[in-house]
Amino acid sequence: MKIVALSALVIAAIVYVVTSILGPSGWVGYVNSAAEASMVGALADWFAVTALFKRPLGLPIPHTAIIPTRKDTIGSALSDFVGTNFLAEEVVRGKLSSVAIAARIGAWLRKEESAERVTAELATVLRGVVTVLRDEDVQAVMEQAVVRRLVDQPWGPPLGKILARVFEDGSHHRLVDLVTDRAYAWVRDNHETVLGVVAERSPSWSPKFVDEMLADKVYTELLAFAWAVKVDVNHPMRQALDGFLVEFAKDLQTDPEMMQRAENVKQQVLEHPEVQGLISSAWGTAKRMLLDAAEDPSSELRRRVRDGLVNLGKRLESDPGLQSKVDGWVEGAVGYVVRNYATEISTLISDTVERWDGKEASRKIEIQVGKDLQFIRINGTIVGALAGLLIHAATQLF
Repeated sequence: MKIVALSALVIAAIVYVVTSILGPSGWVGYVNSAAEASMVGALADWFAVTALFKRPLGLPIPHTAIIPTRKDTIGSALSDFVGTNFLAEEVVRGKLSSVAIAARIGAWLRKEESAERVTAELATVLRGVVTVLRDEDVQAVMEQAVVRRLVDQPWGPPLGKILARVFEDGSHHRLVDLVTDRAYAWVRDNHETVLGVVAERSPSWSPKFVDEMLADKVYTELLAFAWAVKVDVNHPMRQALDGFLVEFAKDLQTDPEMMQRAENVKQQVLEHPEVQGLISSAWGTAKRMLLDAAEDPSSELRRRVRDGLVNLGKRLESDPGLQSKVDGWVEGAVGYVVRNYATEISTLISDTVERWDGKEASRKIEIQVGKDLQFIRINGTIVGALAGLLIHAATQLF
């Protein structure tokens, strides 16, 4: 485009020289005046365009090389302009309210491929976070946030409340049924063991056949008792057990001695080497599980996340109430950012321009808008020719 603009100037100069040789009489004078004014217009616009980016002919003419010498001022003005007219809260909120962000996100997210893409990105983030975290730091947090809470929190009252609710609902009856079933099965299958216990407890002077008869009687009664407890849900033994459990739950909440026993059991449990080893290895196990689930596209974790995203997309697309909420959240969040950080955001422009080298900045801008600026030179050449022609014509007329 520079070549085209320069060619127009050269053509005007050639025409001027030729018409000057031929003489200014007749129509040649009109062409000569037009060519002369065309050169003036071309040179004037060349000077104006060049003065934006450099000093014409390298001469230190005032108010030239405007962009290289005043780039910081231009960047600051542009930054203020963007901050005032584009990062105003009402402007941003108005734009967001017309976009229907929630509905668009929902329409995109409800597609399987979109949900899969988001899931894959979330898995990548999860892998990065889990990999970056140091095991000893996570272990320390777990000990402070979990283990310390377990140690500091008394177990008796909350455990008593839970047991009281379980016993009131009768949810423990299945456990009692299981215990009675196993007790009856044990008595039934351990006839010899019962006989041996009775024989050991009998006096040394007692005849053996008497011991055997007594043992059989004891075994029969014990088996009958176990069966009765097993089949009769209203058996006194069961009722006594229910009463004991209810009293036990109450003592855990109100009896200082029982509460202290619960605390002693807690300390023994938490200080047991196996429990300590379990706590120490909990993060390592969880870490491996998370990494394996994040790596495997068919894992239950990723499948549930993917299905959840698809369902969320469907709701965002079809539920006006949810759309309104999400749009309100987005507008509020962006409005907060713009209201409090618009200046910091807009200064990105001025800071970036300040870091540019003056000549490099001038070169970048010239490359972007240079084509249009060369058209200014071409137009100046043409307009100058027309102006010269009109001025010559008016001179001849008057």
